[in-house]
Amino acid sequence: MFSYDEVRQIKSHGLKIEDVNHQLEMFARGFPYVNIVKPASDNDGIFVIDDANCQQYINAYDAYAQNHKIVKFVPASGAATRMFKDLFDFLNSHIPNRTSTTVRNNIEKFAFWDELKQYLPDRASDFNIIECLVTDMGLNYGNLPKGLIAFHKYPDGTKTPVEEHLGEGALYAKSGDTVNIHFTISPEHKKLFTELLNRVVPQYEEKYGLKYNVSLSEQKSSTDTIAVNMDNTPFRNEDGTLLFRPAGHGALIENLNDIDADVIFIKNIDNVAIERMQNDTIKYKKLLAGVLISTQYYIFDLIQKIDSNTADINEVHKFVTTNIGMKLDAVLSMEQYREILNRPIRVCGMVRNTGAPGGGPFWVKNSDGTIDLQIVEQSQIAPESINIMNTATYFNPVDVVCGVKDYKGDKFDLTKYIDENTGFISEKSKNGFPLRAMERPGLWNGAMAKWNTVFVAVPGTTFNPVKTVVDLLNPAHQ
Repeated sequence: MFSYDEVRQIKSHGLKIEDVNHQLEMFARGFPYVNIVKPASDNDGIFVIDDANCQQYINAYDAYAQNHKIVKFVPASGAATRMFKDLFDFLNSHIPNRTSTTVRNNIEKFAFWDELKQYLPDRASDFNIIECLVTDMGLNYGNLPKGLIAFHKYPDGTKTPVEEHLGEGALYAKSGDTVNIHFTISPEHKKLFTELLNRVVPQYEEKYGLKYNVSLSEQKSSTDTIAVNMDNTPFRNEDGTLLFRPAGHGALIENLNDIDADVIFIKNIDNVAIERMQNDTIKYKKLLAGVLISTQYYIFDLIQKIDSNTADINEVHKFVTTNIGMKLDAVLSMEQYREILNRPIRVCGMVRNTGAPGGGPFWVKNSDGTIDLQIVEQSQIAPESINIMNTATYFNPVDVVCGVKDYKGDKFDLTKYIDENTGFISEKSKNGFPLRAMERPGLWNGAMAKWNTVFVAVPGTTFNPVKTVVDLLNPAHQ
């Protein structure tokens, strides 16, 4: 199917021919729907922790962090194009919409106003203001990643999400006197990220009296997927080369796999709040980490008991079915329990469902008949199961703490715990020609599908994403 030059292109991309052929098969076959049984709920997949126990977990984590390596992992490669989509629609149509009108009526409330007005002509029209905000006529925000946009205004200036994550890191993700933060970025914006970090990191080190170790990585080209025509044949560019596309945030499991740490926090770049609104975020991040290490300690102890033939099978069965999100119809062998226990673990904060779009926590039936906890996106759910999805009481805010080492302190190979049968196919276009694109398993659903999972209820005050520009007018950002 592929020419000599195409084979060379595939290999130069870090892919194997069999990988691309498998992708083509998935385009033709499609991804199976996830078999959701019911939503996770209070005390049935979601742990609700009272204030007294909350403080115990926080204290346990604070003690642990003094002599273990903690890393804060922030996916930050996404562009802000969707954040400003309605404003681009206004520029293209010259017809005001709700977003453009809201932005215009509240323009002086945005953190970027002082910088934006320097680009504006006298008696600027609504069109001028929006044009200078999102295009290279001014701030060019529509072509920048969210991490580099001025989100919050302070008496001494503005702060971007990157800076807010640096501040958060000092308050819950420090290892002794060091804050380790890793941002995944797109290659075209590396220079801008580097310039910002070089300028502000010394300021944060002075402010908190800590050392910062900030690293950057790019999504690996070997995780890209081939694009196809509407008949599932390979899509070719105008020069005849194959078109490969980034396979979504799930590909970042490779970047996460490269991180050497005892505990890794994951939080999206746009989920930040102004400093005076961060108390709950700090508290519940530490709570989740405390739950993680407490669960890990118990797992490690059980594995060692299994290895020394001193484990009580009833204790092991109860722990697996009560604490790490798995329902079993029968008692298993010790070897099977050991295999279940000896996996990466994630503790995920879940907020009450207020109608926000996105995935949620569900009990899912697997092909082998087992039922376990998973984060499932709407696109993964069969139409006939939408009524089950609509009864969900919790929502996934991407508030994850990961344990990626085994009981011996060795790192797990995270690529071995992916469900390759999860993902979805979407329709896109290139230079006016329609195509089909593949999104591989998402980072917190398919790419972590075979991890041990704990869901914990956290308050909505910890979830302050900026999906559209008008979200910056919410109290958490003002």
